[in-house]
Amino acid sequence: MLVLNCATKLLTLEKVLKSHFPESLKVYGAVMNINRGNPFQKEVVLDSWPDFNAIITRRQKEAETDNLDHYTNGYAVFYKDVRVYRRLLEERDVINWDQAFHIQGLQSELYDVTKAVADSKQLDVKITSSKAVILPPVSAPPDTSLLRSSPPRLTYLSVADADLLNRTWSRGGNEQCRRYLSSLIACFPSVCVRDEKGRPVSWSITDQFATMCHGYTLPEHRRKGYSRLVALTLARKLHSRGFPTQGNVLDDNAASISLLKTLNAEFLPCRFHRLVLIPAALSSQVHL
Repeated sequence: MLVLNCATKLLTLEKVLKSHFPESLKVYGAVMNINRGNPFQKEVVLDSWPDFNAIITRRQKEAETDNLDHYTNGYAVFYKDVRVYRRLLEERDVINWDQAFHIQGLQSELYDVTKAVADSKQLDVKITSSKAVILPPVSAPPDTSLLRSSPPRLTYLSVADADLLNRTWSRGGNEQCRRYLSSLIACFPSVCVRDEKGRPVSWSITDQFATMCHGYTLPEHRRKGYSRLVALTLARKLHSRGFPTQGNVLDDNAASISLLKTLNAEFLPCRFHRLVLIPAALSSQVHL
């Protein structure tokens, strides 16, 4: 195991990962954030340098952590040789197996290999698999004419909005998620439409892997074009900073898939996999 903490090598790694799209997208997004101030206190672990075969991004060991917070305790994975990835998992001190956490990536063997190691350590594994997408560059500012004759305005989220996001997110509804969303809002780009009282009615945020996520419009404000406006504005903001505009969408989310098609999104050949791993001793305390 090697922890890559040299700024020059991390910039080189960013360029190398770009040549392995789309499978390396999640790790690439995490490395980009590390190279741009590292607001989420991440680090890179790999088997060797410069000729690596497996790479994992994780929270720095000195970062404050909650053993029940599988949202913040996130790992992204990319490998050229799945056997090397398994060896990394089995090495001491690469993964904190005593806490709830999640692992994500865009490679098909990720689940089977991770579950085999987790089973040997008596951790429960739950998987979510979804479509992975990329939005094309947004060259022109999105049309905001739908806002000009009415009170809503286009702006960004604040940490005070985390409670609302926590209540409306399908993966939320608990204190760990609320704190995680607060951190994402504080650290990464977001976009929202606010009503005449300043309350968010439509929004999207960016996560620790530079993925657009939690795109949501309150039911009473749907079919007004807000979701499209928010998605295009956030995509343009990310593109302006050099980030790929990546996202994930569940297979049964017909409304989001339809929206993405109107935005000319590219549905990638690989799927997104998110594995939540929970030690047996914590299973009754962790909220999914």
